[in-house]
Amino acid sequence: MSMKSIRDATIAGLRVLMRCDFNVPLDKEGGVTDDFRIRSTLPTIEYILGKKGKLVLMTHLGDPDGKPTKALSVERIRKKLAELLDTPVASAQDCVGKTIEESTRRMKPGDVLLLENVRFHKEEEENNKEFAQKLAALGDMYVNDAFSVCHRPHASVVGVPLLLPAYAGFFLELELQGLERLLLNPAHPVVAVIGGKKIESKLPVIDRISKTADAVLLGNILANEAKSKKVKFKNSSKIFMPLDGIPGQGKEFDIGPKTKALYVKILKNAKTVFWAGPLGKYEDARYEEGSLAVAKAIIKSNAYSIAGGGNLLAFLGKHRLREKFSHVSTGGSAMLEFLSGKKLPGLEALNYYAGN
Repeated sequence: MSMKSIRDATIAGLRVLMRCDFNVPLDKEGGVTDDFRIRSTLPTIEYILGKKGKLVLMTHLGDPDGKPTKALSVERIRKKLAELLDTPVASAQDCVGKTIEESTRRMKPGDVLLLENVRFHKEEEENNKEFAQKLAALGDMYVNDAFSVCHRPHASVVGVPLLLPAYAGFFLELELQGLERLLLNPAHPVVAVIGGKKIESKLPVIDRISKTADAVLLGNILANEAKSKKVKFKNSSKIFMPLDGIPGQGKEFDIGPKTKALYVKILKNAKTVFWAGPLGKYEDARYEEGSLAVAKAIIKSNAYSIAGGGNLLAFLGKHRLREKFSHVSTGGSAMLEFLSGKKLPGLEALNYYAGN
């Protein structure tokens, strides 16, 4: 996909309005339990600051239903970001308004401002034109480094790029390069591992990826859903259903020993692997053995490996395995929609601005 990179932008002295995805998990005290999404964006942030930009960051956190919610304030994100950057990050009481706009105009090169949760305004998810204009007033240019929300037609994702010169950040580029490598001339054998649930949302990906893949390995929940709903796969000869499950009797929370052995054997010779969704009830240690065995088999194969989706990201992070994969995508639904061939509005929007 052709779009302008942040590398192409003139940045010095300009306000850079950047869409991030800092929607990170928090503990009961509000502390950040996994900062992977924040760290993924640091190369773009540091590049902009190094080029003497004035950086205005916007993100969502959770689902506040269009209302200010103290528990979903980005204040704890601001503290974590300042710690990771080792530089001050200013806070904002809101994400739009004259006071915020004036604050951005007083910024100096190298300054960083984190706006309050954009989803505190219902207009964000409505892609309200006036709300997008208020956001655009905070920047001289726009950068999207949040692939995981590119399937959302929201104001901060598709409205603002209509109004400002728009560019892709480094992590967004990395996400696309990783996924396109999977779709365009991947090294064979290609193996896809699809876990989680909701066969309806996974079916377009399974059907498309099975054209290229040599084998598609399904988790129990997806397989059971497919059977009960009489789902017809387009390339059924490449689809592998679990042979057994734990504990069984319709409550398969993990793949069983026969399935584990089969899947590990198939993955052993893989040259390219795509993995979306854990194969078991990963949050319960009793049901994570299957996913662990698959993760270790992928790593041992030395295949080009992509893992994605929030739950899988959390599972791999828990076991300190993320860095052993070639690419870990922060996109769940965005990743699946991209791989199924859908056009993502957030990516399309980067080409909208008349000045591009």
